[in-house]
Amino acid sequence: MSGTKNGRSPRSVALVGPYSSGKSTLFEALLDAAGAPVKRPADPRNRPMTTEIRLGHCSYLGDQWSILDCPGSIEFAHQTCCALAMVDIAVVVCEPTPAKVSTVGPLLKTLREEGVPHILFINKIDTLDDGVADTLASLQEYAASPLVLRQMPIFDGQAVSGYVDLMSERAYRYRRGQASELMQIPAAMLADEEAALGRLVETLADRDDALLEKVLDDIKPTPEELYRDMRKDLCDGAVIEVLVGAAEHASGVRRLWKALRHDTPDPAETAQRREIVPGGAPRAQVFKTVYAGHTGKLSFARIWSGTIQDGAQLGGTRLGGIYRYLNGELTKVPEARQGDIIAFGRLDGVPTGATLSPGGQPEPLPFPRPTPPVYAMAVATTDRKDDVKLSGALHKLAEEDASLFITQDGETVLHGQGEMHLQNTVDHLARDYGLKLATHKPAIAYKETIRRPVHEHGRLKRQTGGHGQFADVKIDIAPRARGEGFQFIDKIVGGAVPRNFIPAVGEAAEEATSKGPFGYPVVDVSVTLVDGGFHAVDSSDMAFKTATQIAMKEGLAKADPVLLEPVDHVTISVPNDYTARAQRLLTGRRGQILGFAERPGWTGWDDVEALLPEAEMHDLIIELRSQTMGLGTFRRRFDHLAETRVVP
Repeated sequence: MSGTKNGRSPRSVALVGPYSSGKSTLFEALLDAAGAPVKRPADPRNRPMTTEIRLGHCSYLGDQWSILDCPGSIEFAHQTCCALAMVDIAVVVCEPTPAKVSTVGPLLKTLREEGVPHILFINKIDTLDDGVADTLASLQEYAASPLVLRQMPIFDGQAVSGYVDLMSERAYRYRRGQASELMQIPAAMLADEEAALGRLVETLADRDDALLEKVLDDIKPTPEELYRDMRKDLCDGAVIEVLVGAAEHASGVRRLWKALRHDTPDPAETAQRREIVPGGAPRAQVFKTVYAGHTGKLSFARIWSGTIQDGAQLGGTRLGGIYRYLNGELTKVPEARQGDIIAFGRLDGVPTGATLSPGGQPEPLPFPRPTPPVYAMAVATTDRKDDVKLSGALHKLAEEDASLFITQDGETVLHGQGEMHLQNTVDHLARDYGLKLATHKPAIAYKETIRRPVHEHGRLKRQTGGHGQFADVKIDIAPRARGEGFQFIDKIVGGAVPRNFIPAVGEAAEEATSKGPFGYPVVDVSVTLVDGGFHAVDSSDMAFKTATQIAMKEGLAKADPVLLEPVDHVTISVPNDYTARAQRLLTGRRGQILGFAERPGWTGWDDVEALLPEAEMHDLIIELRSQTMGLGTFRRRFDHLAETRVVP
């Protein structure tokens, strides 16, 4: 299954787009049209949201294909970026509703920056109320390259019944679940069709002098000339081809297949785009890791060059199988060759992103980095006996999902791209590892400090038979400037406290700052040892430590203690239509607006900068996305500690 009769290399396509655009339905429709159907839900409306990449394999008209169905939610966008780094082409799936077009904007920008050739597929065309002009105009605002409409919908009353293919100038009638039927172009559409074809030709002629001469001489180009220019310009990123259809009814799916067959770059062209030097030892790159129960660890990989056979040594590990997904089932194959996207079995110790070769350790290839987390959730097992099991499971999940970060500082905290992302992780732990977890909001790292200096006396005198315990210390406790930390000063003169006991006083004073009057660590204080007393027999390091702790506890309580909360510098990025909302959101959370400006490299977007208490950060991303159609995001970094009256 790894080759084809005519020797053409396998190719790959990623289906990407916003949540609910119909990518998974299109994934199944493409496989079904290629004779490799996968199990579909009885009611597509109850389809679970795609939260990880689905891989399918098929053959269409003799060509081998790998199809990747990518998550649509922004919370799983890192997986999409990893898939896009591997494929030959992407199909951007969107709905024919101008109001929803803005959700495609960030994806189009990513595709442009990464140089991935892409086609726009306007799905659910059966729900279109009017022509596609408004949708195209809205999409063009977010696309850096010209959108080239290749198909015009045909209306039968208020319903879309088919389309006109502008390049071949043929019309087709949709047939539910079947290939479209050739028909005459409706007479009422001839003028609009001619005008649309003219716009298509003019766009392609901008990069083809020979075609431009034909336009100027009013000579009609042949379909073959248009096909050639469309492929060249699409691969160069100069145009974005636009097709229409309704995946749920298989409408337009075969026409999309034909466009993919003709316009998708071959693997050698993709390798050149990725600046991968041809020749040399076979090379593969892992882009996703899955722990799949009875099959063990699976490493999804792209073969960039050569052929890799089962049993080869990769990354210092013997390969435990090469798998393709045929009809939705994992099927073992003997080898994989350039262009294949497959799953390697049992590559223990090989991380996601690794570049592999049977010939040794190749130069690493670039790989997408996850964006910083924007949401956190603390977790704990309901049965303490499961703590070790949780640690092992989280290690595997972090390997599967590079956008999941885990910290352990008094509590186990998951950091990720949103509430849905982390809840999906918790569900995964319950379903696949049998772990029942309690979740809660992570603790805030409050601190304490003091606002006035005090002088305190600590004395320990204890006689219990035999040697007693005696120590006497007099200390000055004073505030320091924010961020200066703890300082111990020795001002003992005349041997009031022997030199060998003074380090114990300093250690005890610093230890006492670990928990202040409010129960939080104390920062930015100085402690000066000014006087004291000792006993030649009963004094010891431990006695001086105890006396110092007594003095510190009483002194900190008298020094006008105050609670400090961490404050972050936050940069919220939103389309400028939502800038005012973002500012109101920040001020409603005790934020101090620092200003806003155009987001660098993002036309029509603003960055709003503010100082925001960490206590207000927890569900910020949830509210921000709800107010910006899921588009808003933010970056954060710790800025300073500030006094607060908020009771934690």
